[in-house]
Amino acid sequence: QVQLVESGGGLGQAGGSLRLSCAASGRTFSRYTMGWFRPAPGKEREFVAAIRWSGGTTYYADSVKGRFAISRDNAKNTVYLQMNSLKPEDTAVYYCTVDPLGRTTDYGYNRPSSYNYWGQGTQVTVAS
Repeated sequence: QVQLVESGGGLGQAGGSLRLSCAASGRTFSRYTMGWFRPAPGKEREFVAAIRWSGGTTYYADSVKGRFAISRDNAKNTVYLQMNSLKPEDTAVYYCTVDPLGRTTDYGYNRPSSYNYWGQGTQVTVAS
């Protein structure tokens, strides 16, 4: 019943920008923490960014801090990832996820095990 559908990926240029969207359906996640992950060498999933339900508290991986910005529109049940100053190493499939059980509070915001209902991903490719 629950679906998270990512979009907005594609081919970007180094130094350019892309904006990813994650639209949720089948359930309202307006009061749940949501996040973005991507595969990385040596890791199953690497934390990218997370945002709490209020939208006022965000978390970022050091590798994207200052370049990416996560936001949400609870009325649309959608979370966004604005990706600026893209680097070739940002190339990855980006996955949207949600924490419907409050596990991010207990286990942390950067752990895949804190989340549930993963999307199928959107490919981001950054040319060198």
